[in-house]
Amino acid sequence: MADVLKKVPVREQDPKVRATNFEEVCYGYNREEAVEESQRCLGCKKPKCVEGCPVSINIPAFIEAVKEEKFEEAFKVISESSSLPAVCGRVCPQESQCEGKCIRGIKGDPVSIGKLERFVADWARENGIKPEAPAEKNGKKVAVIGSGPAGLTCAGDLAKLGYDVTIFEALHKAGGVLVYGIPEFRLPKDRVVGPEVENVKSLGVKIETDVIIGKTVKLDELLEDEGFDAVFIGSGAGLPKFMGIPGEQANGVCSANEFLTRNNLMKAFDENYDTPIVRGKKVVVVGGGNVAMDAARTALRLGAETHIVYRRSEEELPARVEEVHHAKEEGIIFNLLTNPVEIHEDENGWVSGITCIRMELGEPDASGRRRPVEIPGSEFRIDCDTVIMALGTSPNPLISSTTKGLEINRRKCIVASEDTGATSKEGVYAGGDAVTGAATVILAMGAGKAAAKGIHEYLSQK
Repeated sequence: MADVLKKVPVREQDPKVRATNFEEVCYGYNREEAVEESQRCLGCKKPKCVEGCPVSINIPAFIEAVKEEKFEEAFKVISESSSLPAVCGRVCPQESQCEGKCIRGIKGDPVSIGKLERFVADWARENGIKPEAPAEKNGKKVAVIGSGPAGLTCAGDLAKLGYDVTIFEALHKAGGVLVYGIPEFRLPKDRVVGPEVENVKSLGVKIETDVIIGKTVKLDELLEDEGFDAVFIGSGAGLPKFMGIPGEQANGVCSANEFLTRNNLMKAFDENYDTPIVRGKKVVVVGGGNVAMDAARTALRLGAETHIVYRRSEEELPARVEEVHHAKEEGIIFNLLTNPVEIHEDENGWVSGITCIRMELGEPDASGRRRPVEIPGSEFRIDCDTVIMALGTSPNPLISSTTKGLEINRRKCIVASEDTGATSKEGVYAGGDAVTGAATVILAMGAGKAAAKGIHEYLSQK
C-alpha cells in the first residue's frame, strides 16, 4: 500500500533536456496517479482548503468525484467556481493557498490539489467536455476590459447568470498575461490557454481584439453610446518598472515584460517566426519573483548562461518554491543578497557588464521582510551582454486618464472595493492587477469573481 503521508510524485522532463526546449516541464498525473492521490484526501467536514482558495472551489467534492473516477462530475464541480481550471492547476501558488491549509499536510504532505485540478481540466478538454451555458439571457449588457484572468473570470461568471458580455482586448490575441507573460514551458498556449478561452466563449461571451479602451473607444462611450449597463476593468498591470541606475539606457537592457511578450505571445523562440529578441550569451535578470524566474528560464532556453540577481536571501524570494527549484535544476545561477548599482556599456553602446554591491538583511520593512542594507566596499562586477529588469509592473494610466470620475491612488491603481469591485464611478467595477498592482493569476480571478457578484447585485436593483 502506498504511503498516505507522501504525495504521489509527479512526472517531469529531465532538467538537462528541458533546459534546451520550450515543451511543458511538468507532465501532470495520469488517470491512475490522480485516483491514487485523491484517496489521500480526508474529506474534512470543515475544509480549510476551500478557505484558502480565492475562488472558493468545492475542493472536497471534486476530489471525491475523482476518487470515484467520475471525472465529468469533478469538472462540473470545479466549473461552478472557476473559469480557468487548466490554468490554475498549473500556475497557482497552491502551496500558500489551498494546499497550505490542507489538514493532511500537518503530518505529511498536503494533498496535491493543484495537480488534481489540472488532471480534471485536461481530461475534460481531451474528452470534449465544456462548462454549461445559461438557458437564456436576461437582456442586460456588460463590457469587460481585458481578457486576462480577471476579465475572463468576471465574463464567465456573468455569462452563467444570463448577461450579454463582450470582452475588449487591446492585443491581437485573447488571454492577457496568460499568453504574453507566462512561458510555454509552464503554460502551453495552444493546448491549454486557447481551449480555456474557448470555454468562456462557449458560455456566450464575445471577445473583440485590437480594441484599446481609452484610444479606440473610451470607457464613458461604452456606457453612454454603446448601450452597456456596466463595465468591468480587468486591464492588468503592464507598465514595467526600472531601477533608475546609471547605464540603464544601454542597448541590451529590457524589461521582463517586453522580453517575455516577444517570446511568448510573438513566438520569438520559434525559428518559423521573425520576431526579434535579444539573445544574450550571458544574461543577468534582476528580481526574485515568478516573472524573474520565467525570464531567466526563457533566456537559458535561448542559449544563455543566466544569472538571477536579487537583493534579499533565498528565504525571502517571492517566487514559488517550485519555480526556484526548477530554475536551479536547469542551471540558473543565483546571486543572492546582491543589488545592481551600475550597468556598463561598450564603445557601441551595448551592455558589457553590471556592477553589484553585496547586501545584508536588517530590520523588517513595511512588507514584513527584513530590509536589505548595502555592505560598503563590497562592489563587484558580473560580465554580461544583456540585463533584464523583472522588478514588477504598474497599471497603464490610459483608462484612468480618459475616464471621468474614476479614482486612482498614488500608485496609479484604480481604487475599488475588495468585496464588490465597485469603483468611484457608478456602474464601473475593477479588479485584478489594475487595482492591486502585479499579483497572481488566482488573486486576479478572485477579484473578477467578486466583481461579477457585485455587478449582478447592482444590475438586479436597476
